[in-house]
Amino acid sequence: MPERTRRAILALADGTVFEGYACGAIGEAVGEVVFNTAMTGYQEVLTDPSYCGQLVCMTYPEIGNVGVNDEDSESDRIYAEGLIVKECWPTPSNWRSRMSLDEYLRRHQVVGIQGLDTRALVRHIRTHGAQQGVISSVDLDPESLVQKARSAPSMEGRDLVRQVTCREPYDWELGEWQPGGGFLRPSEAEIRDWPLVVAIDYGVKRNILRKLVTTGFRVRVMPAVSTAQEILAQNPDAIFLSNGPGDPAALPYARATVAELLGKRPIFGICLGHQILGLALGGRTYKLVFGHHGANHPVLDLRTRRVEITSQNHGFAVDVESISGKAELSHLNLNDHTVEGLRGLGTPFFSVQYHPEASPGPHDANYLFNRFRRLTELFARYGKSAMDYLESEV
Repeated sequence: MPERTRRAILALADGTVFEGYACGAIGEAVGEVVFNTAMTGYQEVLTDPSYCGQLVCMTYPEIGNVGVNDEDSESDRIYAEGLIVKECWPTPSNWRSRMSLDEYLRRHQVVGIQGLDTRALVRHIRTHGAQQGVISSVDLDPESLVQKARSAPSMEGRDLVRQVTCREPYDWELGEWQPGGGFLRPSEAEIRDWPLVVAIDYGVKRNILRKLVTTGFRVRVMPAVSTAQEILAQNPDAIFLSNGPGDPAALPYARATVAELLGKRPIFGICLGHQILGLALGGRTYKLVFGHHGANHPVLDLRTRRVEITSQNHGFAVDVESISGKAELSHLNLNDHTVEGLRGLGTPFFSVQYHPEASPGPHDANYLFNRFRRLTELFARYGKSAMDYLESEV
């Protein structure tokens, strides 16, 4: 059971201090403090490599109700630097649960804090912006912790992708999870004629890879530092640019690789992959005040005028004016009117800032994986004109 007697402190770089109690591992953690508005999916959030370098505050008051299981992780470990909750629920109740959230955090040596006013923290971040912070259950001196937060490196200019990307290429073969059957594994006979997609791993979530397999792709994952020549040497039918952490402008190697790949294969980018694509087109990115993190963000598809409720996790955005004439805006965030999607002009690519694979979140945007599969088929037949044919089918 989480210790409710051991004090813990969250200190922000602007001098604001919140007191609470320790949960998870006893120790200290430093990172950018952000908040996530999803009511469920804390296991997926914690294990999403995109949260590397961040302390995550969950806005829903009770976290841990369904425990932790063996199948819902988005990677092989927790990547969030720490967890901030109102209440870390000690007695989970779910047929898939294998341990409590508190035990899970302790096993992965991840520091947490509970018992503080998370509503006040979220309001502070919304007003003053995401910033560096420190959670500590070993140093309880507020002034000391504020100084640690102030000396922590900013998210801007940080290349965190090298910390989360795979070291060697590998093939991914599992599809989506089915009740009673676990993750589906297509047979060799089924996948023999499927197109090959190379997924560039900037911090890819497993459910993205599962969606690609379910959609009918053979999937080969390659490190973020792979060159265009190494990627094309795989003779892929399509290229996928994954999600990931940190500042896209701090990844010149990724920008150069994608710029070289444009037009050679159909490309689909999600989140950081979408931002890198924007930079590869010669565009710019900028940091949002407090980012988008949650599972309830409304997005408008400008072509169909359909509103999608989406899962999001990003702190940077693409400046649409900087890519004028090279791509057009395809999706718009209805909360703050930031860019949520791009579509190639004369080049076969599209991208979205949000997470159509959900996990956690709604499935409104599942269609994008089928659209990518269709673009791959059209590219094999029409080459660079594939995007025009795809748009005529929407």
